[in-house]
Amino acid sequence: MNFRESFLTALAALIANKLRALLTMLGIIIGVAAVITMIAIGEGAQKAVIERIQSLGSNLLFVSPGAQRGGGITVVQFGSSVRMRNPDADAIRARVNTVESIVPEFNRNAQVKYENRNWNTRIIGTTPEYETVRNFAVVAGRYFTQSEVVGVAKVCLLGNNIVENLFPDVNPLGKTIRIAGQSFEVIGVLESKGQSGFQNPDDQILVPLSTAQRRIFGVDYLSQISVKVAGDHLMDQAFLDIERVLRREHRLREDADNDFTIRNQADIIATFQETQQTFTFLLAGIAAVSLLVGGIGIMNIMIVSVTERTKEIGIRKAIGARRNDIMWQFLIESVVMSVVGGCMGIFVGLLASYLITSYGNLTPIISLNSIAVSFLFASLVGVFFGIYPAWKAATSNVIDALRYE
Repeated sequence: MNFRESFLTALAALIANKLRALLTMLGIIIGVAAVITMIAIGEGAQKAVIERIQSLGSNLLFVSPGAQRGGGITVVQFGSSVRMRNPDADAIRARVNTVESIVPEFNRNAQVKYENRNWNTRIIGTTPEYETVRNFAVVAGRYFTQSEVVGVAKVCLLGNNIVENLFPDVNPLGKTIRIAGQSFEVIGVLESKGQSGFQNPDDQILVPLSTAQRRIFGVDYLSQISVKVAGDHLMDQAFLDIERVLRREHRLREDADNDFTIRNQADIIATFQETQQTFTFLLAGIAAVSLLVGGIGIMNIMIVSVTERTKEIGIRKAIGARRNDIMWQFLIESVVMSVVGGCMGIFVGLLASYLITSYGNLTPIISLNSIAVSFLFASLVGVFFGIYPAWKAATSNVIDALRYE
């Protein structure tokens, strides 16, 4: 018997038991679809977040309090006196000539209220340069001015998410909201940026730095200093200059570690990519388990099939079928179920990705590699889990098989 005849015989056996074959393939279908969908979602989320991080400004360095440890984690001990303060920002502005703009920031969450609507959001105290350095333009109204920062003015700009929740049917400009119990005039609305990782740039309110520090939170330190460097080619030099200035400001000994962390966008993106890839591979690995479960299901059904068709095997051997012919027949049945299940799984995975694109805010990225790998893995599962049932059928004794009832 040649390969074509073996294939047709195997296909006829599967068609004769369509429902059983479909239920057997279900594990393969779900596994392949889950792998493709999970990787598509992971790569889509990674691309979206990187684009949004890059849209927040270019040539940026971020200076924050605390020493950096492994994995990009900045550690500030509880009760520590490590702080970034206004004079640190002033020193960088005065002494680092590779820097174009400096934006000191203090942020913390607070309760915001307008009439009978409440919302808890992030309040960012900053300076007018925030608009250009962090690439946050206004779509209505204006930014606060330096004189309003000096005068500790109670004015604010709202992110798009705040407008939707507090002012669904009202123009917010000129309205008065209460932040942490204090009245603020709305003077502007920020452009929408879209959610970026765990933080949503649209869910924030900008106020003058002095107002956030003195009136709202009662602090004299900063959460972060954003630094815009004059050009890409000056990033490394700016990094070293800022480090030198801050070490002098903090009076650190030569052998002492930095009590601050300087990061650039490339570091942030690289850290996020590593985390996202780990998470994506974890999800894909969990999804791949269903492929193994599907393979076990195929082996189970093939063993049952061999048992049910013992007499058929004996008759075929009695009229001249060789051991290889019997083995190929059952192995092809196993592989066909895996391949067909893999093709159906690819279709289901593409359909799921399309539905996510249609009804969600995320655009998954379909990877040809993920399709090829999952399909190849499904095929190998069919071969691996089909070998034992095929071998069992091929090595059965002719006399015992003919006597089987």
